[in-house]
Parts: sequence; C-alpha cells; structure tokens
Amino acid sequence: MKKEQKRRSLIEKIGHKIPDPTIIFMILFAVTMIITLFLGGKEFSTLAKDGGTVTYQIKNMFEAENMRWIFDNALLTNWLAYGGGVLGTILVVMLGVGLAEESGLLSTLIKKVGLKVSDKYLPFVLVFLGIMSSVATDAGYVILVPLAGLLYAGLKKNPLIGMAAAFAGVSAGFSANLIPATPSDIILGTNAQAFAVAQGIPFVTAAGKAITPATMHYFFIVVSTLALTLIGGFITIKFIKPKLEKQEFTIPADMNLNEFTVKPEENKALKWAGLGLVLGIAAVALLAFGPLAPYEVLNETTGEMETVKPLMDNIILVITFLFFMPGLFYGYKVGKFKKSADVVKAMSSAMGSMGSVIVLTFFSYNFLALLSYSQLGTYLTYLGATGLQNMGLADYPILLLIGFILTTAIINLFVGGMTSKWMLLGPIFIPMLYNVNNAMTPDMVAAAYRVADSSTNIITPLMSYAGLILVFMRKYKPEFSVGDLISLMFPYSISFLVIWSSILIGFFTFGIPLGF
Repeated sequence: MKKEQKRRSLIEKIGHKIPDPTIIFMILFAVTMIITLFLGGKEFSTLAKDGGTVTYQIKNMFEAENMRWIFDNALLTNWLAYGGGVLGTILVVMLGVGLAEESGLLSTLIKKVGLKVSDKYLPFVLVFLGIMSSVATDAGYVILVPLAGLLYAGLKKNPLIGMAAAFAGVSAGFSANLIPATPSDIILGTNAQAFAVAQGIPFVTAAGKAITPATMHYFFIVVSTLALTLIGGFITIKFIKPKLEKQEFTIPADMNLNEFTVKPEENKALKWAGLGLVLGIAAVALLAFGPLAPYEVLNETTGEMETVKPLMDNIILVITFLFFMPGLFYGYKVGKFKKSADVVKAMSSAMGSMGSVIVLTFFSYNFLALLSYSQLGTYLTYLGATGLQNMGLADYPILLLIGFILTTAIINLFVGGMTSKWMLLGPIFIPMLYNVNNAMTPDMVAAAYRVADSSTNIITPLMSYAGLILVFMRKYKPEFSVGDLISLMFPYSISFLVIWSSILIGFFTFGIPLGF
C-alpha cells in the first residue's frame, strides 16, 4: 500500500484537492455576484448580425431589483424551465432506459453476445459492447469488464487483456453509440441548445438547417462507433496482448468461471423482450403515419409553408417508449416484475440514480442563468472571442476545434463527470467559438466535447469507476496499481483521441452533416 501511495500520479494528487462539481458551481455563483458588484454598469459592444453593433451593460446583482430576480426565478424559470425544460427531458429518457436496465435486459444482452464470440474476434466485440453499453449507465463497468476477464480466463489467457478492451470501449468510447437519443445525447444536445439560445447564437448547422438536439450527432457517432471498435480491437491485439500474454496471473480459488452464463429463463425472457420491441415499433409506426405524420403550416413571419415533423419533435418520448416495452416484457417473463408496483419501483430506482444530476442542475442552471441575466457571460464570451481573433485564429477553424478538444481532454483528467464539465465549458465555448468563426456551430462544438471528454476517461484515476476497475483487475494480479492501469490504457486513450478528432475534422472539412 505504501509503495502504491508513492507511485500515485500527480494527476491524482491534484484531483483530490478539487471540490465536487456542485460545490464548484456554488463557488462560481458567489464569485460571479462579487464580480458584478465591481463591473456593474460597464458597457461593451459586439457586432450584430446586420453588421451594426449591439451594446450591453453588466448588471450589478446586489441591486434590489436584480436580487429579487434571483429569488423570484431560482426554482421555476432558472432551474425547472431552464432551456425549455432540459432537466425534465433528461429524467424522462431515464424512465425507459432505466426500466430496461433494472429489469436485467441490458445486462443479459451483454452476456449473451459476449459469450457467443470466437477468440479471434473477441477484442473487437468487447470494445463494441463496451461502447454500446453506455445506454445502460454502469452495466458496462459492473457486468462487461468482469465478464471479459472471465472469458479470457476460460481461454487460459491473461484476463487483463479482455478487461482492458472492455474498459476502453465502456469508458473511452462512452459518447459513441448506434442508438439515437441516448442519455448522453440528451444531456449534450438539450443543454447545447439552451447555451446557444441564452446568448443569441442560432441553433442551426453550418448549412443553416435547424438542429434536433437528441439526434444532432447521430451520423457522427455511428461512424465513430465503427471506427473506435476497429481501433480498440487493433490496439488490443497489437499492443496489449503482446504486453500481457507472457505475464503471470492468478485465478482466485473461489472464482466460478460460469458466473456470467445466461440462464435458460433469461434466454426465454429475451424472446419476450423481442416481442415487446416489435410491438413498440409497430405502435411507433402507427403514430408516424397517423397523428404524428408530417404536415405543413403557414409561417406567419415569412409567409411560406413549413413542414412540421411531430415524430422528430417528440423523439425523446419515442426512444423512451422503445426502451420501455422490451424492458417491461423481459422483466415480467424473467420474474423481476411480478406486479405493476414492481414496474413503478424499477422506474423509481432508475430515477434515484439521477439524484446527483438533480442536485447538480439546480446550482449549475442557476449559475448559468445568473451569467446570462447579468450579461457577465456575454462579456466573458466577448473577451474570449476578441482574444482568439487577435491571435489570428478566426481564419483557422480547425485549429479552434483542436484547441478546444485538447483543452477539454486535459480538464477531463482533473474534473470527472460529462455533465458537470459541459455545464462549465459549454456556456462559454459555444458562443465564443461561434463569434470567432461562425462555422463553429453549436453541434460542432458539442461534438468536439464528446471526443475530448471520452478519450481521456481511462487514464485518470479520478474517473468514478477507476477504483472499481482496479479492484476487478487485482483479482487476477493483486499487485496491479493505479500507475499500471494508466500505463495499460494509455495506447487506447491516445489512439482514440487522435483518430476520433481526425474523423470530426473530416466531417467538418467536407461539410458532412453530423446528424439529422
């Protein structure tokens, strides 16, 4: 233990001194109030869309009128209704995903696929399953990583090989997926829209098309999923396997190599889950060609006819329903849900896991509303954009993208949590980068954040599941340390960061839509 303490990385030492993100937002709220006391009344001007100028004035939040605004709007406007109800959207999608997870469906699917794969393709499948498991919150960490160790142990190969591949997919590939409107899509998309609207940034693509928050990155993340699967499998075979296959490992005497087998009743329940999915898709199809079919309305402002797409406008509820149905059928068949109250309990349990998000958003959304109302956020954007323009970066949007990715990747080593960092960086960088170069649209900036936030998760001991992964690996190699874990995962992290960034730059350079 003493030896490991000495080897603890500088990142870990610094990170343990950083407060919880919720505390950070409390501090930022107080600091912002104090700054407005000194800068209240200051005026500054920015360019308007028509080529003119817009003048802003920073408000002193200690004035009676502004202080009343804080209290009058803290609960409803600044928190529950922030960004048109971002918090509600996040919670609703967890009803369906949470039920599917609580029923055991997602865990069984992971085991089912993992146990059917041949040794030759196993590294690629483990990375792919890890990426896909992001829809099931912690299922990838709790189920897939130890399962990967057991699979390799059963093959009489070093279990850490499989565990490294699974961990890379689960954590470094967290923001990729083949399923649209996952919880991470909702958090990034709906908040990006709120950040843009708050500072008058158009929520449109570089081609001028309106952005759908939940699916704004779908094409990009599909390509990313396939690319990261190939990269992760290649790294495992060419670098991780040669490094570990000659090292000694132990199999605990009390370990049951059949611990993660799929039981007969689970196999039967999977068929019922398939039936639930088919019925869910059928119901959505009826809605798509019925009440939620596209229709045209007259835009009174432009005088032109516009197409309204109710199905896409309600994609969050649709995706939630498509998770809910198979989870419901699976849960009843496997015996997890014996009465209707069990279904409600499962959804409540899923909501319980969102407690930290609810607490975080109360303080972060009130802080962001304060930035917007006081005009201090606009002033910070103005200063940052002016600085970047003076550096001559306005004509080099790719450098702006790379700079933002590297900045976020480094911050991610010290501040964990996708949501908390996005609340810190999104409100500043979305308007700032757009004002420097209007090709830096909200969807592009959010995509860059995806890349950076995920890629370095596996090389920081401050990631919430790093300790759990270490415990799993020590079952086979008791002396395995934090430094060993970082060293093992480093090739994945760097490869994902470089190649994933290159894919995003390719989308940007050739004007390929990120989503729909």
